[in-house]
Amino acid sequence: MKKQQTSESAKNLEKMLAVSPYNQLALSGVDPIKDVKIFDTTLRDGEQAPGIALSPEDKIRIALALDDLGVDIIEAGFAASGETEKEIIKELAKSNLDAKVCSLARAVKSDIDAIIDTGAGFVHTFIATSNLHMEYKLKMTPDQVKAKAVETVEYAKAHGMEVQFSCEDATRSDMSFIKEMVVAVQDAGVDSVNIPDTVGVITPRAMSYLIGELKSTLRVPISVHCHDDMGLAVANSIAAVEAGATICHVCMNGIGERSGNAALEEVAVNLFANYGIQTVDLSKIGQVSKLVERVTGFNIAGNKSIVGRNAFAHESGIHVHGVMSNSLTYEPFKPEMVGADREIVIGKHSGAHSIQGRLDKLGVEFPADHMPELLATVKKIAVTGKMIDDAELLAIVDNIIWKRGTKTKTVSLDELTVLTGKNTTSTAVVTVTVDGDDKRTAADVGVGPVDAAINAIKKAINDKITMEEYKLSAITGKSDSICEVTVMVKNVRNDGALSVGKAVGLDIVETSVDAMMAAINRDFARKRNA
Repeated sequence: MKKQQTSESAKNLEKMLAVSPYNQLALSGVDPIKDVKIFDTTLRDGEQAPGIALSPEDKIRIALALDDLGVDIIEAGFAASGETEKEIIKELAKSNLDAKVCSLARAVKSDIDAIIDTGAGFVHTFIATSNLHMEYKLKMTPDQVKAKAVETVEYAKAHGMEVQFSCEDATRSDMSFIKEMVVAVQDAGVDSVNIPDTVGVITPRAMSYLIGELKSTLRVPISVHCHDDMGLAVANSIAAVEAGATICHVCMNGIGERSGNAALEEVAVNLFANYGIQTVDLSKIGQVSKLVERVTGFNIAGNKSIVGRNAFAHESGIHVHGVMSNSLTYEPFKPEMVGADREIVIGKHSGAHSIQGRLDKLGVEFPADHMPELLATVKKIAVTGKMIDDAELLAIVDNIIWKRGTKTKTVSLDELTVLTGKNTTSTAVVTVTVDGDDKRTAADVGVGPVDAAINAIKKAINDKITMEEYKLSAITGKSDSICEVTVMVKNVRNDGALSVGKAVGLDIVETSVDAMMAAINRDFARKRNA
């Protein structure tokens, strides 16, 4: 029994969808398919992606997760490739999985024997059928290829195995020869026939045509195995199902040879959302995707459909406003349907709704009259494309609230120029205005740009000012993190008093100067209020 949502939970999932009504209109003449099986080849074709090498423990972890997800068939590897592979398949074959455990095999009896030794009862055997492959790779005639395929299928069936046969490079094979081949293996007792788009070259309409032709020829189920070389693996898989295929070969996260295979998560969600066909427990997709990413070391692209980090991330103010009212305004389905989370991203395109929503989630009360200042600060920091995380947003908020205590700016910084570099004495020039009309310009040097800028400010305001304390921290510890600077200065007005200033920003020099100016203004405000 497959481990997937109950019919009741499936109905609840439908409430999470908002797909195009034209999909159903376009499908009005298509015979509904009630059951599609998921043939997962993450552990075989997925592992063949350059850079992936799974240990036996890795394979077993992923297989157990895929079984829990509810896939029907797990292609655990290629038994004939070595003893380690055989042992993995043997281990999975005796693990009482709900999914059938399968091994790949060439159309060679010794490959079938290797699978028999593992105890697995399902073989996926193949031989190339395109003229290109037969002439240059196999160096066999079409009759020889057909005879080899039939012999292998009969041998596997004689040993009590379930057999799926693949016409490798089917989408570049002659139609009449494919039909000969599939009828021949059907007569030999094959259980299903697989049509691979081995190098990802067919289009969805052509795939529909090909499967339709074979559907009228065969009695056994038709499977498809689509590669993504031209970005059409999922579309071709869906087109094949529309035309009558009932088994889809897929890989979690779309990994696999070259550009990868049809992504399990994309095929499963499309089949459910647009065709009402439930194949796996959709709510577990997120956790299995993360496991495969972590174990394989193959990073998921940020914009990857369904499971990418941006799949349910929103930054644009207009989008966030809509999502906060009803998430389906800018999402085809709710993230919880696939075990994912929505994220409101704070960045260059954020609006007040985005920021307020994030603050509400963090449980932070912020004065509405200071929202324009907060929004302006966020946009200034994010103009380079930086995304502001929760810790950094809280630092900005804290700084703005802290500054509310000094409402009247007495000293303003009009200009700042800093010259620095290797083997160069850092020099800074500042222009400040005191009490609205007293404009002062000063220059000084220092040990580094921050020291030079602070020295120039001190010279312009009062050269008796001393820096009692300077603290700099990166909010998140990353190289592009917002920095927070706190300073404690003494003698702004020659009375020995201490004053604290704080600022946040991306640039260390500018933020340090802003903190210094905040401390000076805080001291001027104290004097004025005394």
